This record gives sequence, structure tokens and C-alpha cells, in this order.
Amino acid sequence: MSLSQRLITLRKERGLSQQAIAEVIGLHPNSWKKYETGQAMPSVDALTKIAKTLNVSTDFLLFDEHERVPENELSLQFEAISQLPENEQSIIKEVLEGMIIKYQARRWDSARLAKKKDE
Repeated sequence: MSLSQRLITLRKERGLSQQAIAEVIGLHPNSWKKYETGQAMPSVDALTKIAKTLNVSTDFLLFDEHERVPENELSLQFEAISQLPENEQSIIKEVLEGMIIKYQARRWDSARLAKKKDE
């Protein structure tokens, strides 16, 4: 579902007109109409206001249901990690970031070497 369709659905679920929802969010009504028709995309600031006002996440507005969700196994692990104290979460975050950087560097080196062989 597109952003414009999500905005229409959320507005209708709340029983609001385009004018009313724009006023509640603090947007110009013409801006809201353009968002709903797909003629314009909201700025990050506007997107944040929309999400907060409608009590949804910006991810919900922008991505399909399974587009930003990790695989089931990782979801359970991330849920378990979220239960840990903040200092332990920080350690896990640093380890994950280190592993991601290591993986990206290895991919970059492989691509660089492959390119060098082709030359």
C-alpha cells in the first residue's frame, strides 16, 4: 500500500475530512490533499507530525508490513535483547555494529579485488 493510500485510510478510519485532519496535524489543507493524491511527498518534519498525531510509526506510513521486519528468528532475539538492561543492550549494539562493519569491509575488498582482476 502506498503512502497516499495509507493516509486516506487513516483519515477515513478517524472519520475526518481532509480539512479537519490537516488542521489537527498542523498542515495546510492543500498539502494534505497533495499527499493523499500522491502529487507531493511530506517532508521529514511533516511525516513526523503525521505519525505522532495519528499515533502510528513513520515506518508504518512508509513501508509495507513485512518490508522492515527482520526474519522471525531475529525478531525473537531482538525482542529478548530489548528486555535487557540498557548497558547490556549497548554492548550488544556495539558488537552488532562491529560485525556489520567487518562484513561490509570484506564485501568492499572482494568487489575491489574482482574489479582489479578485470582490469
